[in-house]
Order: sequence, then structure tokens, then C-alpha cells
Amino acid sequence: MKNQVDEDLQLLQHLTTEAADVRFANIDRMSVAELASTMNDADAEVPAAVHRALGQLVPAIEASVLRMERGGRLVYVGAGTPGRIGVLDASESPPTFDTRPGQVTAIMAGGRDALTSPQEGAEDDVEAGVAAMDEADVGPLDTVVGIASSGRTPYVVAAVRRARERGALTVGLACNEDTPLSRESEYPVEVLVGPEVVSGSTRLKAGTAQKLVLNMFSTIVMVRLGKTYGNLMVDLRASNDKLRERAVRIVCTITGEPRSAAVAALEQTEYAVKPAVVLLVFGVSASQAQARLDRAGGHLRAALEDRE
Repeated sequence: MKNQVDEDLQLLQHLTTEAADVRFANIDRMSVAELASTMNDADAEVPAAVHRALGQLVPAIEASVLRMERGGRLVYVGAGTPGRIGVLDASESPPTFDTRPGQVTAIMAGGRDALTSPQEGAEDDVEAGVAAMDEADVGPLDTVVGIASSGRTPYVVAAVRRARERGALTVGLACNEDTPLSRESEYPVEVLVGPEVVSGSTRLKAGTAQKLVLNMFSTIVMVRLGKTYGNLMVDLRASNDKLRERAVRIVCTITGEPRSAAVAALEQTEYAVKPAVVLLVFGVSASQAQARLDRAGGHLRAALEDRE
């Protein structure tokens, strides 16, 4: 075990995310304006790094869609900043896409307390990473995305290894090359952002890259699952006045009907957009509209093209 720890620590010395970039060697001497410009220039490098990794990312998303179409889950696993980014993306899925409970979820080293109170030692707990996958009962329909800037976080690597043993699809999102996480993952995704403005502070470029990738992952999966019509969020959860107004606008946009008709249809469907649209287009009841949607697998476009 000691030899493994020594090897792990030696690996840290060679990670680009831990390196010091000479471009940023004098940031403590810069004015606020110079620092802001420097950080903005560094951040501008991130989308290009994500673009270079699309060849790895696209097949991972495609494979995940196939499993989620059969009822699987999207599970993010991380520690520290990557864990918090996973929690953020997962928490935004229900209000944005009305995902079912647990369909998109996040597991973080150290549990809930680690969201607001740093528990950095939790990232080294291999046994906890294994146990987390067992407790979540991940299986063959699930996609587990391990997130680690370094690509060597023991908790995350162990979790991904265990998830793969349990038959889950595994994706490893790292910001270094040829990492332990990449080797344990069926689909390694390496977004090489280089050294940070503040050496080793991977909440910066690496964190931005992770957020961009998870935005893509969850959004594209949901689009493929029929959660949008064009670029309209037809599966949103209209839980407040703003979202109810958005639902009205969406129904009006798709059907061309006036606001009064859209509101009336939404009231019949408890503000569910997709059945409201079908109700208006075909002049059917709410239950008949839902039956059409069910026959189309929940995809609004398919339901509207079904003229039977």
C-alpha cells in the first residue's frame, strides 16, 4: 500500500494541472485590470480544449443514451471541486428537464457535508468509493461519470472501477493524459487545459472545462430522450410563476395558438407542456393527448407526426 501511495504522489509532480505556468509567475504584482484580463485570456483557452476532446466525448454520450433509453441513470462521482460541479449539474436536471427522481444524480466524497465544508481527506478513501457504488446499486443500465482534474483521485478511481465491475457504463473525465481514471474507464475523456493561473487551483480552467463537458453530457442526453422540441424545453417543471409563463410561451410558439388557448390547455394538463401541445393540435382530451405521447415514447415531435 505504501508503494502505491509513493507512486501516486510521484504522479502528482508530473501532472500539467499541478504545474506552474511562467506566464502567470507575477500575478501578485499585477493590477486588478491586468489580472482580470489575464484570467479571461486563460479561460478563453478552455472551449478549444473541450473541442479537442469531442472525439472522446461523443461516443460516451451516445453509449449513455442507449442505456438511459432503457431506464438507466446518469451518475456523477467526484471529490472536492469536481464533486461539487457534478452535484450542480445533477441538481439542475429536475427543474430543467423534469427528470424522474434519481435519473441524474451525483455522489461526492465526504457526502453532503463536503459541499460546503472541505473534507479533502475523503478523496483518498478507496473503500468509500467502492462502497458508494454498492450503496447506489449501480448496474448495467447506468452511466457512471468519474470526474477528477488530476485523473488520479483514489475515491473516484475506485468508484469507477467498482461501477465497471457491476456492469455500468463508465466515463472518466480528467484534465491530464493517460491517467489512472482514464485507464479504469471504458470511455476516457481527457480535456487538456494546461496549468492554472494559480498553480494547482483546478477550480479555475479545469473546473470550467468540467462544467462545459457536463453541460454537454446531460443536455445532449436529455435532447436525445425527447426532453426538447427543437430548442424548446418541453419537459420543464412549471413550479413557479416564471416557469408557468415560460410554459405558456412554449405552447404558443409550437402551436401558433393564442395565449388564452395555451393557458386553457395547460390547465387541463397540470401545466405539462407536451400533452398541452398535443391536446391543442389534435383537439383531443388530456388523457388522449398523453396516450399519443406514450405511444411516441414521450417524444413530442414523433407524437405530432403520428396522424393515426
